Amino acid sequence: MLAIVRACAVIGLDGCIIEVEVDFNPRATLPMFTIVGLPDSAVKESRERVRAAVKNSHLQFPNKVYIVNLSPADIPKHGPAYDLAIAVGVLASTDQIPLAAIENSLFIGELSLDGSVRHVKGVMPMVYAAYQAGIERVYVAASDAPQAALINGLEIIPIETLGQLVEHLYGLNIISPYVPPPLTIDDSTLPDGIVDFADIKGQQHVKRALEIAAGGNHNILLSGSPGVGKTLLARAMPGILPKLTIDEALEVTRIYSVADVLQGERPLVQARPFRAPHHTISQAGLVGGGSMPKPGEISMAHRGVLFIDEIVEMSSKTLEVMRQPIEDKIVTISRAQGSMTFPANFLLVGAMNPCPCGYYGDSTRACTCSPTMISRYQGRLSGPLLDRIDLHLDVPRVEYDRLMSDERAETSAEVRKRVESAREHQRKRFEGRAGLYANSDMGVSEIQQLCYLSPEAKQLLEVSTKRLQLSARSYHRVIKLSRTIADLEDSRRIEVPHIAESLQYRPRPQNT
Repeated sequence: MLAIVRACAVIGLDGCIIEVEVDFNPRATLPMFTIVGLPDSAVKESRERVRAAVKNSHLQFPNKVYIVNLSPADIPKHGPAYDLAIAVGVLASTDQIPLAAIENSLFIGELSLDGSVRHVKGVMPMVYAAYQAGIERVYVAASDAPQAALINGLEIIPIETLGQLVEHLYGLNIISPYVPPPLTIDDSTLPDGIVDFADIKGQQHVKRALEIAAGGNHNILLSGSPGVGKTLLARAMPGILPKLTIDEALEVTRIYSVADVLQGERPLVQARPFRAPHHTISQAGLVGGGSMPKPGEISMAHRGVLFIDEIVEMSSKTLEVMRQPIEDKIVTISRAQGSMTFPANFLLVGAMNPCPCGYYGDSTRACTCSPTMISRYQGRLSGPLLDRIDLHLDVPRVEYDRLMSDERAETSAEVRKRVESAREHQRKRFEGRAGLYANSDMGVSEIQQLCYLSPEAKQLLEVSTKRLQLSARSYHRVIKLSRTIADLEDSRRIEVPHIAESLQYRPRPQNT
């Protein structure tokens, strides 16, 4: 007898419906259980898990021939998420489950040997694929129900064990569909490790630059001696970024679902990501990779902050692979099986020392590096990469009197209000234009259409472009940065002070 059950594969960040075809031959003399359709080791091992789970659930597992085909057969199948669908197929093909009860349903879950259903990763894109395919209900592990219910329009049935599922399908003990709480974003408290602006003494000009970076999603590079507070300032950035919208939260949650880092009870991501990989990270760890590519740190930082401390200590190859994602806001990974694209719209915050010893330009300690060493050290960041960073800041040492002062600075919540006001200007400006999220996303055509410069500002920009020998990319980035400064001041036009402040954040010539 043949039974067809639906499961799902995850390819990149997208789900692909898989038909699990189970053919049972009761007349065969030699027992056999074969799985075909490009299964990996974890899928092949589901034979033993399914056999034990069925028997330990007090159900029958006739010792005959089973052939399981995972269709389409040309898509590689990975992980234990097919266990539940295979078990349901075995039970349906042996007349232990009514076929009509599993129509228009999707089954997702790993089986324990005792028949309990376990969590699997990538549930959210699987359920979304089911929604797109017109499937009405999805059976998942009880622990995965809150995540699955983030996709509206389906009936989510949480199950604890295989035996419980069989009783439900026969109508004996009906399992109520999971009812999710309303989708809301609550970021009233800062996440662990995030610093409030009010706790940072001094550094007013650096805080101003961080506010501008948050206002338009601009990349920023902080340079300064060890201990001046670069890391502290970077960790304050998420606190001034705008609150996540529901759509943005679902975007980030889908990435985190594939990476399997979501919380069980509250799966919806509530705060903008803050990722701080070590400078020894590999290329695959940064941009994503593997035989079946998975999202890397730049995708995990989507809609949030990617902080790289000691950025010049990263290998040059690893640094350069960030150039295309910074520009295009996506990363495409090509393998023999095909290409996969992951989102990578992040705000880069880099931190570095000005020289190998770390004290070039320090007010309290002399630098021991030669000019050649300083030039070589700073030159580890290539010109094209520096061109993609809008704000370059020297972070000075805070004076003792200011460090010990009781004066309380502006809080992150107060700064965030101005940032959200600037982003609201941008939202209205970009309404109806797909793919534009903040000022940093604008292309050349959008800059020409949406960035109005006063005659005096145009003149200053023309003179500065010639004198500073700005590249075309730098020229456009100055305009975008100026537009953000104008938004923070509720100005409809870009004026001279906005251009002048923007030019102050250009990188200084390297030492020779």
